[in-house]
Amino acid sequence: MSEAASENAKPKLPRVMGFWDVLLFNIVTVLGPRWIAAAAHNGTSSISLWFLAALLFFVPTALVIAELSTRFPQEGGLYAWSKDAFGEFHGFVAGWTYWIYTLFYFPALLFASAAMAAYIGGIGYAPLAQNRSFLLAGSFALFFVAVFMNIIGLRVGKWLQNAGAVGTFVPLMMLIVAAACVWYRHGSTTQFTWSNIQPHWNWDTVNFWPQIAFAFGGLELVSSMSEEVKNPRKTFPRAILGSGIVIAVIYIAGTIAVLSLMSSVSVDPKSGVFQALTIASATLKITALGIIAAVLVTVGNAGGVGSTVAGISRVPFAVGVDRYLPRAFAKVHPKWQTPYVSILVQAVISGAILLLSQISETTVSAYQILVDATNILYFIPFLYMYAAVIKLAYRPDRETSTAALIPGGKAGVWFAGGLGFIIVLASIILSVIPPGETANKLLFEVKLIGGTGFSLLLGVMLFVRGARTKEKELGQ
Repeated sequence: MSEAASENAKPKLPRVMGFWDVLLFNIVTVLGPRWIAAAAHNGTSSISLWFLAALLFFVPTALVIAELSTRFPQEGGLYAWSKDAFGEFHGFVAGWTYWIYTLFYFPALLFASAAMAAYIGGIGYAPLAQNRSFLLAGSFALFFVAVFMNIIGLRVGKWLQNAGAVGTFVPLMMLIVAAACVWYRHGSTTQFTWSNIQPHWNWDTVNFWPQIAFAFGGLELVSSMSEEVKNPRKTFPRAILGSGIVIAVIYIAGTIAVLSLMSSVSVDPKSGVFQALTIASATLKITALGIIAAVLVTVGNAGGVGSTVAGISRVPFAVGVDRYLPRAFAKVHPKWQTPYVSILVQAVISGAILLLSQISETTVSAYQILVDATNILYFIPFLYMYAAVIKLAYRPDRETSTAALIPGGKAGVWFAGGLGFIIVLASIILSVIPPGETANKLLFEVKLIGGTGFSLLLGVMLFVRGARTKEKELGQ
């Protein structure tokens, strides 16, 4: 089959996402109450860590994504950019690790989401946030809704994402306003000083840095759906700028709000936002405040899972089109026009990992393993992305491009790409080290390194198989 014929045979997905869909998609994908809870649990120094992460990671990453997504608006995002810059194998590694990270990310996100949902019943049901059976049941229920709606398609699924963005944003604003009212009337539980908001460069703070950086990740996800976005060259830059400002402000203000209501040591790193809202509602005598927020964030978390299912499933779909994964991954549902095989495979494996992560672990330790494995696998394709923007900057077409280019010419590209590369490489290294409160550090390391290493090896094996199959097909 000729390359032209292969391109013509490529399944086409409908363009259904406009500016507001992309902006809300970014918000629900990136902004997470659990990251605010984790930051508050880490203490007041997280406030300056948010500023540093925004300046050193979020801004350069947004600039890189804006340029690549508007110069190369192709389905597959990171996979397509890495393949374009470095060839088929490196593109596959970037795409594979970007897809495989969600198999660990979904369990961690679902675990935290179920813990937050416990507060729908009010303060009396808060102990459920630590109940393993409840967390597993709630996780699978949320996952089923997100997967089902995305198999039906973005025409329907995007409304889950849009509702999820509202369901995430509104409760966090409720928290910030309620905390301000309590602070005004009764003062702050935590004292904020210039000294204690600065980073305390101890081992716990350094180990926490990858989570802060990861919390700002996700702007690149919608780029994997570029061929389903209306006028992507205009839509992406505006949506990235608007959502980026909202996300950075809410993370910083939300962390201050939680710490103003409770001490850092009492904050649950999964559901601390709702602990704080419960305290605020009791203090202000607005009983329903925490319950309303819990309902909204449950919708928000379902939207967050849904947006990740939608975006990530396009990566193995694009790899399947290129025939480095089995052809089934490139299949489009005959009725709903969605890459349903990619979505279903993702769902089955994530469900299995969710169950396996609970073996011989406390809920806190199991959650931390999932978070660290997610960080490592997620950041590997980012290394490719930062390197790709530098290499692709030397193509002649950049000089005449009307895309949203990084300011400063090639020097600006080197600065943004190089800074992002260094920050992400450091985050990968730090993610391998278990946190201080881990009971069995050896078991933690075996699970973390073994799981991520096996994931990478499996990807290389699949690429070799796919390359051989493709070579035979083209030779016929």
